[in-house]
Amino acid sequence: MVDTGFWVPPEKLTRLVDPPVGAEILPDRDVTKPTTLFSGGGGLVSTAADYLRFCQMLLNGGELDGVRILKAATVQKMTTDSLPPNIRFAEVEGVSLGPQTGATWGLGFALRSDAARSQVPGSVGSFTWGGIWGTIFWIDPAERLIALQLIQVAPGKGSPFIRMFRNLTYGALTVPDQGVPAPAAAPVAVDPAALESYTGTYGFSSISSRDKQEQDPGGLLAREFGGLGVEVRVADGHVTVMSPLRDMPAAKAGIVANDIITHIDAEPSQGLTITQVVEKLRGPVNSTVRLTIMRKGRDQPVEVSIVRALIRVAGIDLQVAVSDGKLRVKASGTTAVLDFGLGAWVPVTATSENEFVVDGGDHTRLVFERNEGGKPARLVLNPGPWQITGQRIN
Repeated sequence: MVDTGFWVPPEKLTRLVDPPVGAEILPDRDVTKPTTLFSGGGGLVSTAADYLRFCQMLLNGGELDGVRILKAATVQKMTTDSLPPNIRFAEVEGVSLGPQTGATWGLGFALRSDAARSQVPGSVGSFTWGGIWGTIFWIDPAERLIALQLIQVAPGKGSPFIRMFRNLTYGALTVPDQGVPAPAAAPVAVDPAALESYTGTYGFSSISSRDKQEQDPGGLLAREFGGLGVEVRVADGHVTVMSPLRDMPAAKAGIVANDIITHIDAEPSQGLTITQVVEKLRGPVNSTVRLTIMRKGRDQPVEVSIVRALIRVAGIDLQVAVSDGKLRVKASGTTAVLDFGLGAWVPVTATSENEFVVDGGDHTRLVFERNEGGKPARLVLNPGPWQITGQRIN
């Protein structure tokens, strides 16, 4: 790793990327000057090529280019859950850690520990670490996959990029060949009422065929809930507003970025995890929550009462409609899904009363599943061991 260190020598300064606008440079993190602080937890400067070699060594179990760097047992310990099951953590760059969010810690990495509850796709056992300005890598041993993202954004602003990067990466993995369905030379006739019953929007927690994420009604990962419309982070024991969402209750009440929430309904927020904060900020639509705010330039705390509204988080959706007696599907939200691009309606052909297929492309198969009341409640893409399941949301 010839370009990695705790400071950048003068002859390499022209290759150093500028800090993101507005980022505070701490005195002990001025990487243009030599330092004697060799932190074990951060502060390195590197390149994509160097870091890829580091990740490849870990994926190889401690070996690179035929040279043993770490014992295989050492890498195994670093990537094995080392915590009791009841331990919870605050967020790290927008990702909460703890048994309720499907993530935990090894001796050096955050680990994906539960495929059904994790906030990001990937195999159980994949491990990751991130930098303060949006840089991150993860390694998925099951897929023999390394992903490295080097961006420069202000602290706390990298989460949307991280989520998108992971979803696009795993969404690009194809389903193992199960045979192409026969073209619809003689399409199955489906009752118009049945077709109409499938129309609506289906939300997906993940677009990875390797993933088994589940919806989390009312929980941290919920797509729809009663809340304030505000993004917060927990750092150094403080709950800080990252940004209020436009036209949402928090913004209308005058909450601004960098406000520190000291109390929620008169209870101190000091020491709460991000999960606990979210649970307190959310609640029934039209219910009221009272916040105590410390704001820059104000000597006294600000008391604000806010009425919760219905908040719907943008995510990965498929919209289903009927046109000219045929079912059509398009992706909306944040990204495309398999054969379904953003904003483009794709016709699907019926192969049974509730099964359909895209007659072209990757031949995505669709199955609508009904609830106990007989109403369509789920949309399964490519049913089988690599299926992706979405829940009907309207």
